[in-house]
Amino acid sequence: MDRFVLSALVQNHAGVLSRVSGLFSRRDFNIDSLTVGETEDPSISRMTIAVRGDEHTVEQIQRQLEKLEDVYSVRRVRPESGVFRELALIKVSARSAKRADVINIAKVFRARVVDVSSDSLTVEVTGDTGKVDGLIGVLRPYGIAELARTGLSALERGAQAMSAGQASFLDRADVEEEELGA
Repeated sequence: MDRFVLSALVQNHAGVLSRVSGLFSRRDFNIDSLTVGETEDPSISRMTIAVRGDEHTVEQIQRQLEKLEDVYSVRRVRPESGVFRELALIKVSARSAKRADVINIAKVFRARVVDVSSDSLTVEVTGDTGKVDGLIGVLRPYGIAELARTGLSALERGAQAMSAGQASFLDRADVEEEELGA
């Protein structure tokens, strides 16, 4: 099964996440990753939803999401036209003998050590899922004590911007330029 990423702009109020996740559970769709956060407009949240399935399944999910009253718009973010990032915090068992190795590994992955204790290091990594998975795989033999991942966030590349029914800022700028004869 292929992995698909949907980006949805939704109303930012209580109950929306429950209604969206309920839609998935009622139809027996599994969510691989779900991130939600406020956008530049505090009344709107962006949901980034990663799911596995076939083309028909993701089209069905998108149509069902678009029917929800709290959802302004839904777009599929394709690998070739999107920017995808994830953040992970990885607490590694690292007594003094292994500490330098873990720090050097973190540097190779352009990760940062964000906490140090007498017998552990916490590493922060940001990047695509492959980079995060790669660092976790390399650190696993050292002993991962805890792991927290944010889930995938995604935006489309370029000037095109999703909007919640009104013209987006970038689209309005283009219209104003055309009206001014620029």
